[in-house]
Amino acid sequence: MKRFAQTVRLKDDPEIIRKYEEYHAHPWPETNAGLLKCGILRMYIYRFGRHLFMFMETKDDFDLERDIPKYMEHPRAKEWDELMRGFQETVPGAPPGSTWVLMNEVYALESGGTK
Repeated sequence: MKRFAQTVRLKDDPEIIRKYEEYHAHPWPETNAGLLKCGILRMYIYRFGRHLFMFMETKDDFDLERDIPKYMEHPRAKEWDELMRGFQETVPGAPPGSTWVLMNEVYALESGGTK
């Protein structure tokens, strides 16, 4: 299983934050189905103030560069992405024009158990 962490900020507007959370409380079934179909096993988004953190677990053969564009081929996925981009702004230091940016893992603790 692969893991990915990404971050983005929401625009500085309480109404935008409310709407973003409302959409994610009731995501479109087609977008969830598309994410699962492209190889994402689990996805979590957390918010602190305007900052969002997304954590994904994917199949071993998942490739962001290959599989997310496949997901985006679905019209509802494109519509969802465009709608969500309207709520977001990139974090300081991210490449111009980006939204979600990958974060580097700097620490991991996992229970390995004994055999």
